[in-house]
Amino acid sequence: MEGLLRQHEWRIIDQSAVGLHFQALQSFGTDDTLCASVGAGKAPATARTWVHHNTVVLGIQDTRLPFLQEGIQFLTSQGYQPIVRNSGGLAVVLDEGVLNISLIFPEVEKGIDINRGYDVMWQLIQQMFADFSQPIEAREIVGSYCPGSYDLSIGGKKFAGISQRRLKRGVAVQIYLCVTGSGSKRAELVSGFYELAKKEMETKFVYPEVIPAVMASLSELFGVEMTISDVMLRLLKQLKTNSDYLYAGQLNEFELSLFPGYYQRVVDRNEKIAEMVNLKG
Repeated sequence: MEGLLRQHEWRIIDQSAVGLHFQALQSFGTDDTLCASVGAGKAPATARTWVHHNTVVLGIQDTRLPFLQEGIQFLTSQGYQPIVRNSGGLAVVLDEGVLNISLIFPEVEKGIDINRGYDVMWQLIQQMFADFSQPIEAREIVGSYCPGSYDLSIGGKKFAGISQRRLKRGVAVQIYLCVTGSGSKRAELVSGFYELAKKEMETKFVYPEVIPAVMASLSELFGVEMTISDVMLRLLKQLKTNSDYLYAGQLNEFELSLFPGYYQRVVDRNEKIAEMVNLKG
């Protein structure tokens, strides 16, 4: 586990302050591009940080909900843009109080097994907040949105979820961290989406029954007003500790040539959702 976080070189691509014009679809296209590039040895291990304005990221399973269109219309009526991601999991909320971190590694000879990818992110988050006494646990928090065995929580309240994306010998481990704002309010939004998109219909896939009380932000849990910038500084400090060389970068020429293709794939996958949003109008 230490071997993965410890890299000779860490490149950081910080897109946490790009603003409203940076769409979540671009983010998923960027991570796929970085997977292909790092996997091909065209770039070092890379950490990318990103923040998006009111977006609900749906998983592939969410697109199979029986009354999906009603759920989509609810989200747009609340001022949120729904999109579908290409990594696993279910609906999550992104807004200006949520910091996303992607760690992109090359698949080494023996490969990086799924749990090892999750563990390295858990380890990083523990190190980032080691000055607080509360232990950060990794276990499924029942009643949270997008529940999984690596939900990160403090005192039984979830503040982060981790997913993975594997492509072209590259591995992206992605986390959303609820830094500020109300975790339960975000959960209420997702709960409302499922209530309308599923109703009482029996489905093969089990969708979560969201309980807002089990979700919180780091500011709420630590009792300290944290900002995205505060958490960015903590991240940079840990990446510096875990490398000989940390530098800020952007997409290189090879990556810029790959990006349009990967971005288009994400856009194509989202056509169905876009049609539903347009039908509303």
